[in-house]
Amino acid sequence: MRKIAVLTSGGDAPGMNAAIRAVTRYAIYKGLEVYGIERGYTGLINCEIRQLDRRSVSDIVQRGGTILKTSRSEEFQHVEYQKIAADNLEAYGIEGVVVIGGDGSYRGAKDLSDNCGIVTVGVPGTIDNDLAYTDYTLGFDTAVNTALSAINNLRDTMTSHERVCIVEVMGRKCGDIALYAGLCGGAEVILVPEVKSDISQVARSIAINKRKGKSSDIIVLAEGFCRAGDLKEQLRANGINSSIKTTELGYIQRGGAPTMQDRVLAAQFGVRAVDVLIEGKGSRVVGIRNNAIIDMDTTEALAIPRKFNQDLYNCANILGQ
Repeated sequence: MRKIAVLTSGGDAPGMNAAIRAVTRYAIYKGLEVYGIERGYTGLINCEIRQLDRRSVSDIVQRGGTILKTSRSEEFQHVEYQKIAADNLEAYGIEGVVVIGGDGSYRGAKDLSDNCGIVTVGVPGTIDNDLAYTDYTLGFDTAVNTALSAINNLRDTMTSHERVCIVEVMGRKCGDIALYAGLCGGAEVILVPEVKSDISQVARSIAINKRKGKSSDIIVLAEGFCRAGDLKEQLRANGINSSIKTTELGYIQRGGAPTMQDRVLAAQFGVRAVDVLIEGKGSRVVGIRNNAIIDMDTTEALAIPRKFNQDLYNCANILGQ
C-alpha cells in the first residue's frame, strides 16, 4: 500500500484533529502518501480530496472539531454513490481509508470495503461512548469533563439560591456521559435511558433531601431519557414546589480542547489504524479494551451488544444520597 486517506464523519468529537495528525505523521513515517477527504462521505462523493503533509497537521493536536470538516451523507447509503466514491479514490491511487466517527460512519466504511474493495479501518470518534467493542471512544473523556465543569459551576449557584437544577447532557441513547459526569459531580439523581426510573420516586428523594437539610439538588439527565423541560413538569406534577432550573448543555459538549486522555487515545488509535491498513486486513476498527489497543472486524464489532455499567450507576446513587 502506497497511498491512504483519512476522513471524519458524523458528529464532531474532541480528539478528531489529534487523530488526523497521528494518522498523517505516522503514515508518512512509514513511507506512505496521505490524503485528507473533506466533509466526510459527501466530500468523498464530490472528490474533495487533498494531499496532507507533516505541516498540514501542525498546531491541531489541541484543537477541537475537525480540520477536515464533517457531514452526514444520505447519498452514501446507496451503492451507486459508493461506486462514485471508490472511483474517486482510484483516480488518486488511494488504496485504504481511515474513517474517524461513530457507528453510522463505520457502516459507511464497511459498505465501501464490501461493495467496492477499498480497505478501511474505523477509529471510534464520538462523545457518546456508545460503541460496545471499545471501552472508550475518542471525545468521551473531554465531553464528560466539559459537563463536569458545568455541574461544578451550577452547584455553586444552586446552593446559594437553594434550588433544584436539572442538567441535560448529550449521549443519544447512551447514558455514559450522564453517569460519569453525575458520579464525579456528586449529583443527587442521575437519569439514563438504560435504567427505568420512577419520577415519583425521584420527587420523593428530593423532598427527603430537603427535610434532611439539603439546600440544593443536582439532577443529571441524559437526553435519551427525556428532555429537561418535560422532567421539570413531571416533578411539578409530583409535588416539588421548590424552584427548579434547567440547563441544557447541548453542543458545548462537542467542542473544546481535548483532554490528555483523548489526545493519548488519538495517537494510539491513529498509529494502530495505519498499521492495520498496511496489513491490508479489509474492513476493521480499532479501539481500547482493558488498557490495550485492539483491532477487530467491523461487522463483529458492530454486532456486540452494549452493556451499561450498572455497578457504577448503583455506586453513584448510593454516594449521591
